[in-house]
Parts: sequence; C-alpha cells; structure tokens
Amino acid sequence: MVCHNPDAADRDAAVRANLVERLETMIETSDRLSPTKRAELRGVISTKPGLNRFLRVTPGGLLRVDAARITADAKLDGKYLLRTCDPHLPTEDIALGYKQLLEVERGWRDMKQVLDLRPVYHRLEDRIRAHVVPCWLALLLARVVETQAGAPDQATTWPRARDQLQRLHVGIFTGPAGLFRQTTPPSAEVRRLHQVLDIALPPRILDLDTEPSTTP
Repeated sequence: MVCHNPDAADRDAAVRANLVERLETMIETSDRLSPTKRAELRGVISTKPGLNRFLRVTPGGLLRVDAARITADAKLDGKYLLRTCDPHLPTEDIALGYKQLLEVERGWRDMKQVLDLRPVYHRLEDRIRAHVVPCWLALLLARVVETQAGAPDQATTWPRARDQLQRLHVGIFTGPAGLFRQTTPPSAEVRRLHQVLDIALPPRILDLDTEPSTTP
C-alpha cells in the first residue's frame, strides 16, 4: 500500500532544496580546477550520500547537478510503502496499525532517552511489576502533558514542557525579621501549562517564619 504524507512531502522538498544549494555552492567554481583537484572534490562529495546522489559527472569530467535525478526524487516526496500479509484488511486499519507500532517504538525510545530510565534486573514477579509500573506511569504522564498542553500553533513535547516548568524555583530569604520562601514569577508559558493541565500554581509566599534569624 502506497501512502502519502503532505507534511513529510514538504519536509522532503525542503531538505532536497538545501542539499542541492550546498552542492551547487561546492561545484560552482570546479570548472576552473585542474583535473586532479576536480577529482579530489569529487571524492569529497562521494563521502556525503545526501549530496552525491544529486551529482552528475560529464564525459569530460566536469561536475554538474543532476536535474533528472532531482525530478525523479521529487516524485517520491512524502510517499512510503506499507506491507501486510492480509490483503483483505482495510487500508485505514493497516495505516493505523503501523502508526500504533511507531508509537510503541517511540515509547521505548522516550523511556530510555527522554525519561532516562535504566534497566533494573529482577527475578521475582512482584519486583518486576514494581519496576515496570512506575516506568509506565512516567511515560503515561509525559504523553498526557504532550496531548493536553499542545498549543494550536506548535506541538508541545515533554522535554520542552519540562524545561519550562523547571524554570519555576523557590528562593529562601533570611534576615533580622525572620525567614520566608518565595517562588519566582511564572512565565507566560508556565502559566499556560498549569492552566491546560489543570494544576494550581504554587503561592508566591510558601512559608513565613517571623522568628529572628540565628544565622550570623
């Protein structure tokens, strides 16, 4: 089954335009080079697969951009193939099944990289469950934040939301009149995240101790 993703097509076209622009810059003055230097440049480009696939070498050894290859590559923008052993399945079910598989793989990557969870080796079933359940809950929390906190103009990832929320700090101030703990003023994004996640912002003053400080 052939699928087409318009967003991926735009991304593929932008990546190809950037590669072609870099290639044109590299070979712009290559005609004035000696055959040896031109061969060296050709060797450098051959080590860069993204650039090399759009390079054409003329019978005279000149370096050119392969317009035919660019046209052929543009026909594949945003297209990919899905395979199934059951030809009677609806196309929507096949596509949905692959999307779910991608989400499962993304979940494993996020637990190892984004959430920075590490394997713990257990043999008893209750200990295995005690390790798996918190891992699953952590991933579920990250997905809930990403789903509910997504802005209309951009997607919100867990690392981005966590980076914003971690900017909210508590300062401890002491003096002759006592001690108090105060939170930093929340940014507009922090306020938005708390609002869409239905979490109350911490009060500005968390604790107030009017006893004279004994700190010298």
